[in-house]
Amino acid sequence: MADPSSYRPKPGEIPDSPGVYRFRDEHRRVIYVGKAKNLRQRLANYFQDLAGLHPRTRTMVTTAASVEWTVVSTEVEALQLEYSWIKEYDPRFNVKYRDDKSYPYLAVTMNEEFPRVQVMRGHKKKGVRYFGPYGHAWAIRDTVDLLLRVFPVRTCSAGVFRNAARTGRPCLLGYIDKCSAPCVDRVSAEDHRELAEEFCDFMAGRTGTYVRRLEQRMTEAAEEMEYERAARLRDDIGALKKAMEKSAVVLADATDADLIAVAEDELEAAVQIFHVRGGRVRGQRGWVTDKVEEITTGALVEHALQQLYGEETGDAVPREVLVPALPDPVEPVQQWLTGRRGSGVSLRVPQRGDKRALMETVERNAQQALVLHKTKRASDLTTRSRALEEIADALGLDSAPLRIECYDISHLQGDDVVASMVVFEDGLARKSEYRRFQIKSFAGQDDVRSMHEVITRRFRRYLADRERTGEWSDGAEPDGEHSVDGTVEKAAGAPDPAPTAGAEAVLGPDGPVGTAADTGDADGPAVPSANTLTEDDGRPKRFAYPPQLVVVDGGAPQVAAARRALDELGIDDIAVCGLAKRLEEVWLPGDADPVVLPRTSEGLYLLQRVRDEAHRFAIGYQRVKRAKRFRSGPLDDVPGLGESRKQALIKHFGSVRKLRAATVEQICDVPGIGRKTAEAITAALAGAVPAGPAVNTATGEIMDDMVAMDDMDDVEEPGKSGGSPGEPVPTGAPDDRRGLER
Repeated sequence: MADPSSYRPKPGEIPDSPGVYRFRDEHRRVIYVGKAKNLRQRLANYFQDLAGLHPRTRTMVTTAASVEWTVVSTEVEALQLEYSWIKEYDPRFNVKYRDDKSYPYLAVTMNEEFPRVQVMRGHKKKGVRYFGPYGHAWAIRDTVDLLLRVFPVRTCSAGVFRNAARTGRPCLLGYIDKCSAPCVDRVSAEDHRELAEEFCDFMAGRTGTYVRRLEQRMTEAAEEMEYERAARLRDDIGALKKAMEKSAVVLADATDADLIAVAEDELEAAVQIFHVRGGRVRGQRGWVTDKVEEITTGALVEHALQQLYGEETGDAVPREVLVPALPDPVEPVQQWLTGRRGSGVSLRVPQRGDKRALMETVERNAQQALVLHKTKRASDLTTRSRALEEIADALGLDSAPLRIECYDISHLQGDDVVASMVVFEDGLARKSEYRRFQIKSFAGQDDVRSMHEVITRRFRRYLADRERTGEWSDGAEPDGEHSVDGTVEKAAGAPDPAPTAGAEAVLGPDGPVGTAADTGDADGPAVPSANTLTEDDGRPKRFAYPPQLVVVDGGAPQVAAARRALDELGIDDIAVCGLAKRLEEVWLPGDADPVVLPRTSEGLYLLQRVRDEAHRFAIGYQRVKRAKRFRSGPLDDVPGLGESRKQALIKHFGSVRKLRAATVEQICDVPGIGRKTAEAITAALAGAVPAGPAVNTATGEIMDDMVAMDDMDDVEEPGKSGGSPGEPVPTGAPDDRRGLER
């Protein structure tokens, strides 16, 4: 715990102008970002007597090791810079709203030649019109189904669209007149885009004009005795009115506004937002946050506005934003919103009438959301704090383990042995710091040896990073390794380094997490590169931050292996424990008997969640490796030959057997294949052992013209032969191999 007086700036150093400040911890990681109208007055509040600070503010200033600031010209610039830095650094002590669900939007892809109507989640894309968010995806589909009768816009995927264009036959919606079928040229691209724009206008709230236009056309058709056309227009009007009835009118003056309500207690706050367009509620969403410091309702509203409109421009920012309390000061926030929209934005508190009544409804929703959130055990701050304290008491730690790392080994009968590292900070998963390892120093099944290798590699990287940045706590280097001219050498008694692995792309929980070298598959010092983060930018480096507790999935042998790996590296300030699955016992290094936590213990519950997350993460990676191995073929070893060109070769020749019989000149006829690549393909196929003929197991027929087992396709398609969707099943494999996974 740091003393704030040790890094307090000297009197007169802090300017009295607007600016943004950052608190950093001992590892130079940004832990808090704030803005101020007067930096000197604002920062002075943090360096008063600790007893007078809010408990969480006290925790922040004692965790920090330094403070720095940036001066700006206006409060609006400070607001913009604060938002940018919070998005960039993700500080742990800042107010961060968490969506209580992933909300679906109705999206119209106006950036395509033939716009498509679909349900979308996640980040918004440029050139796509969004409407919502909606509480449920089925609500969007019901609305779209009604509107397609009037606005027959394309809803099919790109693959279905291309297939219909190729065959010259539209899909079912085209036959029942719920799609204008641009795929078969029933309408031109310009006419279809006009339909999509009318659809967007209707969804944006301009409903009355369009309905009146249809009613006029229906009357004209009836006067001209075109009764069939009039009947169709009547049905179209009925469909539109039914779609409009799904959104209740709440404001009579066709107002476009967002209403924001806040429900809070001493620890947390819930925010609810109603999106009103054309006087109707078009969407609803909610957030929950921990109150890191003593903060007013107006400040919570300001953070909510940043979260809501930080990435929005134009009409996505409404003309009117109604809030329960105004930020102090309100002018910079209002100017910032006006800049995002490009025209004036009114930010005010409703006092009476329909808007006040609707605000009370939003406030009730916020209160219910806070109560519901409090019942969620894993997200409750008080429960998490109690769990960390119970773990510290049970393991005899000096303080609560704010950062926990858990490791698990996974394999399938000794094949594709991999390991996972998951990170929990303050009792919550920090998925951006998850890592995956490939075990390559030996072959076969040995969980204890694998655990020793993984712990060694992870903390060797940590020591190398500390050595590179000069962060030795006692001025000395570790006993296990020492550096000469930037090269890590093995000292007497130190373990042999594991072999360096290749840089292979690895998938993370939310997408790619880098290369295998990035995830610990390359041992030795962290060599600075273009993507290596310096210690001054405040963002996490790969293995720069040590945990207070290492948890391994297993019993006494795995715990002993992890402790031995740390001892060999000279690390003695990190606690180690293991959680055995059978009886949920907690094992400590050197103890003959385990620590048994009560079944109702919050500490045991947290350890179980950490262990289960590591197991899930390891199993997922092991399945990816296994599926890749099953799909491998002789063409995988040809340098520079990617999936696209491999598919082009198979499409051109029909099978690998025919490709093997082709000459270099014939291979060169395939678009994108040069002579050098063709020669490499011929050499690779010549060295591969030809597979036997493919056999239809149902009839016994030998299928010479089909792709054999080694012909790029030794995995059956998902959904066939009993395979589950999305999980490839190896040909000839047992029906159920899950029981063999570790």
